[in-house]
Amino acid sequence: MKRVLDKVDEKILEELTRNARLAHNDIAVKVNLSRNAVRLRIERLERDGYIKGYTIVKGAPSSEVGPINALIFVYRKDRMRGADVVRSIVAMPEIISCNVMSGDLDIVLTVEASSSDRIHRVWNDISALPGVLNTVTSFVLSCTK
Repeated sequence: MKRVLDKVDEKILEELTRNARLAHNDIAVKVNLSRNAVRLRIERLERDGYIKGYTIVKGAPSSEVGPINALIFVYRKDRMRGADVVRSIVAMPEIISCNVMSGDLDIVLTVEASSSDRIHRVWNDISALPGVLNTVTSFVLSCTK
């Protein structure tokens, strides 16, 4: 039979919800119990099903930093027969737009990634494609619209 939670149990759950890696001693200070009493309560909360597990919530490294955007200009070896390059590029999840251009430019890509290292790896993959002659990459510093 599950026990009814008291205010201390609720406070322990609240603290663990904020930070599941919080040490028993740190929780003990916040709820005014001994470290061992907190450990026993947590074990009971797990056994009774109030705590079903500990998990990782994947997120950005910092909530203030959004994704990094870049433009990659791709020049193909053969513009007329370079469809394989386009097919390979559009399959990459970081590519948010792929525009085949007229004039001097061949392909303009908009890339969105979590870090500049990831954009570098995307650039490296694109540069290594058999039909790619050259690339130029520019990072977006700010977006006004």
